[in-house]
Amino acid sequence: MTTTTATGLAADAEPAAGRSMLRQLAIDSGYVLLGFPLALASLVVLVTGVALSAGLAVTVTGLPILAGTLYAARGFADVERLQIPSVLRQPRVRPTYRTPQPGAGAWRRILTPIADPQSWLDLAHGWIRLVVAVCTFVITMAWWAGAVSGSLYWAYDWAIPYGSEDQGLPELLGLGDTAAARIGLYTACGVFFLITLPVVVRGCALMQAGLSRALLTGVAEMRNRITVLEEQKRAAVSAEATALRRLERDIHDGPQQRLVRLAMDLSRAQQQLDSDPDAARQTLGEALAQTRDTLAELRALSRGIAPPILVDRGLPSALAALAGRGLIPVELAVDPRLGTREGRPDPAIESTAYFVVAEALTNVAKHSRATECWLTVTREERALRIVVIDDGEGGAHLSKGHGLTGLADRVRANDGTFTVLSPQGGPTEIRAELPC
Repeated sequence: MTTTTATGLAADAEPAAGRSMLRQLAIDSGYVLLGFPLALASLVVLVTGVALSAGLAVTVTGLPILAGTLYAARGFADVERLQIPSVLRQPRVRPTYRTPQPGAGAWRRILTPIADPQSWLDLAHGWIRLVVAVCTFVITMAWWAGAVSGSLYWAYDWAIPYGSEDQGLPELLGLGDTAAARIGLYTACGVFFLITLPVVVRGCALMQAGLSRALLTGVAEMRNRITVLEEQKRAAVSAEATALRRLERDIHDGPQQRLVRLAMDLSRAQQQLDSDPDAARQTLGEALAQTRDTLAELRALSRGIAPPILVDRGLPSALAALAGRGLIPVELAVDPRLGTREGRPDPAIESTAYFVVAEALTNVAKHSRATECWLTVTREERALRIVVIDDGEGGAHLSKGHGLTGLADRVRANDGTFTVLSPQGGPTEIRAELPC
């Protein structure tokens, strides 16, 4: 086994932070400035459609116009959903709209969007967003104008005509009517606008995107979260049942059989004690050997459940001990922060990570026909990443009944991801990512 330490190289974060701030400023500014004409267009289209459908409600054409208006609101909402992920720094979420049944008639297709609650939320967003868009547009334009015109005032002060009776802001503030006073004051104002520009524009963008998220993706996010929780619950139940069945099988095939044989040896020794003491002594020796083997198997089973070294010293030491017991050479690279008090993950995540590595190395030893294995465990900002690679023959997959399925369920129960890349002929790469 070869053990190395995975440490990140210190990088200069200031240029990257500056680029990120400028990029976010450009995204937020474009979102706010584009939001006003889109809000105005959506309000005109939607108000016209609703008014027309209400005016024609007594006729048959009112419902089709209303359905078309709701589809238009959905189109404007989809455009907004494409923009808000970059502002909120979240993945895109699109709700699942109701769809007509295959073979449904024309009226059923017309009534489907009308009966969909999300369609009405889209319509409400098209009406309300203009109020917020006007405020954010005006504030953003004012701050950009103040930042640009003020910080560059020194370049065009000479071109501005001033009359003898004109009073500027510097004169009203008692600074005099000289060019130096004007340039100093207006440049200072421009610098203030320039410094506060990212914060102000960011606040405007978040205000506008927050309204859009509440109306356009809030219900969808809640439904997605419920679905994920249900899947995690099923995965946890499945993983627990698989672990219990495996533990039961291991106990039945190992310690239980040895304990039965131990009882038989002790019974035979008891019968031989009076008639043949030498044979009884030999039988007791075999029983003692059976006791040692049983204890060794019980220790091995306990290490698979919760090894003491994991609890006492953390994941790096436990993984080093695990890799050292392997039949195949393992090159281990582990983040040293995982062994510190500040860097140790939650006990449930730590136990899951150990179980994943233990099972992955067992599969490598039993099925892969590999000659070498590489194990990397790193902790990133919000995730614990595990990568196991071997040079075996490949062919591993996540099918029902396969050993890796239990690992996938256990990882998914902890809100993690588990992937297997194993083409025929190898190599095999197992990746697990757990939140921490």
